[in-house]
Amino acid sequence: MFRTIDDFLMLWNVEKESTLKMFRAVTEKSLDQKVYSEGRTLARLLWHITGTLGEMPQLAGLQCPVPTEDIIQTLSLSSVVQTYERSANDVAAAVKEHWTDAMLLEEVPMYGEQWKRGEVLASLILHQTHHRAQMTVLMRQAGLKVPGVYGPAKEEWSAMGMTAEE
Repeated sequence: MFRTIDDFLMLWNVEKESTLKMFRAVTEKSLDQKVYSEGRTLARLLWHITGTLGEMPQLAGLQCPVPTEDIIQTLSLSSVVQTYERSANDVAAAVKEHWTDAMLLEEVPMYGEQWKRGEVLASLILHQTHHRAQMTVLMRQAGLKVPGVYGPAKEEWSAMGMTAEE
């Protein structure tokens, strides 16, 4: 849970860049990749991550001009990437402008429960991290290079002249 706006903004910027790195590694050809027939596609994960940037903050009382997921689904891959980046920046700006450190301890109704606003911000980050992890599996299945986020990916180890761990 976040107790200061500055702490959230610092980590949000890092996580936004990590998400953009993943999004930019996806190709049009790979968008339909899924693990099993009823599973989410790579496209669906991109739409969901992007759409949640409006949903979670709005449920917590923060108005962010993020398009709904059904609108995002009509966009091209490059437009989804641009929409994610713009929306992530809008979330940061709205948090900085409209919330205070003290407000992060206030509870708001979220998904049938009461969450502190600081927990909402932490969950927003953890939510996209969770789905980025799912993306890595689909990206590998689609034959894409997975960029390193919290350290080097397999291909990055070899580019550094080192052997990737199994």
